[in-house]
Amino acid sequence: MHELAVTQSMLNLALEYAERASAQRITRINLVVGEIAGIVDESVQFYFDFISQGTPAEGALLSFRKLPARFRCTACGQEFPLRDGDWTCPACQRLGGEVISGREFYMESIEVE
Repeated sequence: MHELAVTQSMLNLALEYAERASAQRITRINLVVGEIAGIVDESVQFYFDFISQGTPAEGALLSFRKLPARFRCTACGQEFPLRDGDWTCPACQRLGGEVISGREFYMESIEVE
């Protein structure tokens, strides 16, 4: 359900930037979503299609670029990607670590007419 709130915020921001650019219409919104951000693309698209009705963003294409999750081991400092849900450091076998990427959710750019 949090997708509604983040989608509304994203739409508001896109509309603000489009207005600043004196754009008539938003044709595309490019989003970046981290692997472990907990954002479901289909839910964002569903809410966007509903809440953008009657706005300059109605009918705009949402483009999702996925960022992989990366961690830094707190024991040895090794950086490593998430592999099949395994958070174990490949260097020292310690479980867990600091998330250094993968939680992102932001609007990278918009395309307008």
